[in-house]
Amino acid sequence: MKLMEPIQIGPVRSKNRIFRSAHTTWFGDGSVTDEFAAYHEERARDGVGVTMLELLSVHPSTNSRLEAWNPRLEKDYAKLVRVSEKYDTLLMQQIWHGGHNHITVVNGVNPLRLPAPWSSCDRPGLMLGVTPIPMTKSMIDEVVEGFASSARLCERAGLHGVEIHAAHGYLLHQFLSANLNEREDEYGGSLENRARFVMEVCRAVRSGVSKNFAVGVRLSPDLVPGGVDVATNQYLVERLEAEKLIDFVNLSLGSYHSFPKLVGAMQEPVGYELPTSIPIAQRANVVRMAIGRFRTLDEAEQVLRDSPIDMIGLTRAMIADPTLIRKTLAGQSERVRPCIACNQGCVAGLEADGRMGCAVNPAVGYEATLSEELMKPAAKKRNVVVVGGGPAGLEAARIAALRSHKVTLFEASSEMGGMLNFAAMCPTRHGIRDIAVWQEAEIFHLGVDVRMNTYAETEDILALSPDAVIIATGSYPRVDGWIATHPHSPVENFDSIKPMSSLDVLSSNQSFAGKHIIVSDDVGHYEAVGTSEFLVNKGADVTFVSRHAALGFHVVGASAADTALERLMRDGRFHRRMQSRVVGFDGNQVRIQTIHGGPVETKPCDAAVFVSANKPNRDLYFALDKKVKDVILVGDAHAPRFLQIAISEGHFAARNL
Repeated sequence: MKLMEPIQIGPVRSKNRIFRSAHTTWFGDGSVTDEFAAYHEERARDGVGVTMLELLSVHPSTNSRLEAWNPRLEKDYAKLVRVSEKYDTLLMQQIWHGGHNHITVVNGVNPLRLPAPWSSCDRPGLMLGVTPIPMTKSMIDEVVEGFASSARLCERAGLHGVEIHAAHGYLLHQFLSANLNEREDEYGGSLENRARFVMEVCRAVRSGVSKNFAVGVRLSPDLVPGGVDVATNQYLVERLEAEKLIDFVNLSLGSYHSFPKLVGAMQEPVGYELPTSIPIAQRANVVRMAIGRFRTLDEAEQVLRDSPIDMIGLTRAMIADPTLIRKTLAGQSERVRPCIACNQGCVAGLEADGRMGCAVNPAVGYEATLSEELMKPAAKKRNVVVVGGGPAGLEAARIAALRSHKVTLFEASSEMGGMLNFAAMCPTRHGIRDIAVWQEAEIFHLGVDVRMNTYAETEDILALSPDAVIIATGSYPRVDGWIATHPHSPVENFDSIKPMSSLDVLSSNQSFAGKHIIVSDDVGHYEAVGTSEFLVNKGADVTFVSRHAALGFHVVGASAADTALERLMRDGRFHRRMQSRVVGFDGNQVRIQTIHGGPVETKPCDAAVFVSANKPNRDLYFALDKKVKDVILVGDAHAPRFLQIAISEGHFAARNL
């Protein structure tokens, strides 16, 4: 397998051609914390060749969770260096300046309270939206030295190399972009001038470290007309190589102006970045690294054999399953927990939770205590019954079986997966069900007694004399015309339109072509968005009405809603009424008003779909109360929320038995 062959990266040698690209975890506190080290150790143990550490800020004018001026950093790097030596993994640090794209709240400081950001000119960035200070020559020199001194620090600390971040819309990218660089001095205008800052940084870093230390650069086209295109990156690679400034180039895609491409969600195919990465790689002679939603060693192997790429990044794949390499090499690739590219924990979680997580792997960020490799058989084996084969119930059954409990799982239908089976019917979302397919295979592998097509009654459960029952019976659509902003004023004449739930629509074979359909969203997740796209694809004219300010309010950061909106807006049959509500129905017409009042709009309406907070199915829970010692609600049966919480609740319910 070519993927497992060693490769020389300038002065250092990687034991294989697998790397983990730098990705924001926010597990640091300005320096390397124990949980940051434990997270990376879990993946180093698996056998990865190179680990790129996230965003080391090189100058106080930009902030991060790793900061080169932190007095603890050089000493704290030892936690990671020990891991690197133990598992023969190369450890490299991405060195970075955000420019006008500061990241959000870091180390308890809101960037809006910091001094104005620095950039090429006074064009504000999308992340912060604050007008930056155009950098003077002395400021440029100061940042160049910041990059160089950061690289020297990394070498002193025992790391193997640095990656200069010149991609993704950060400071060096801002200078490269004609859209964001309006300078009239030697750093603006021509491509040669716009590339001057990057060249100066690379020269300073290269001259500041020894010949035994690897130096590379991360590049990405930004996909914006007039911006940093493939040709710009080709030019830069050729110039950097001509001066022998780099040992590798790590190719990526996107910026904050094309964020959904930066971390492609499940709508993107495997290898979606290759069409732009390969033309740049073809101009390079140094080691060429590429990423792009790769999930398996076989996918990575194919790229190495069919392209000029030398190393493949398996980043989100190894967040989801930190034993991916070992399982695959042991002939157990089917047991690798799949990344479903939902971006709920690893991307959106940064904003929502202030740290990275994973929808399918609850141990992420807590490896020192929650790694499944630390899990031991329960001191007392118990008879556990799980009711419900959705993601929460499947995870509960899996973990209970891993802990050597005797487990019986009841599923009322003929198919595992619960609500994921409906979610997977939405356009581009079929991959969301992959996690349930994996969970199902795992519980059979672990010997769980699975009883399909069995609606468990109280007597059926009690007949098994369980020590614990985990109730994962899910929830039902609540199609009742109640809207959270107007509890005093439910939808008028609600039943006259025969309203449908998203489940009704997605499981229906009826024709929606030419019909005017209202989709009312009271939740703000992807359910109403996906249902709308399903209807538009069936030929319907859809008006989307939501009390929220943004489409898919709770999944904006997951790069799903924006891409869906691009598809929805293509042919003019999708219309939005945000911060609005359905007032009522009059025959074949609907009345819509903003949630703040004002004029009432009337539109034709042939059918209506209502997406609101579901009603938990807790009947069995109450029926078993005081009849079994431990009865535990998980997932939607506990409270309807989202996939990450459902899996996490199932996991910990079983883990705590």
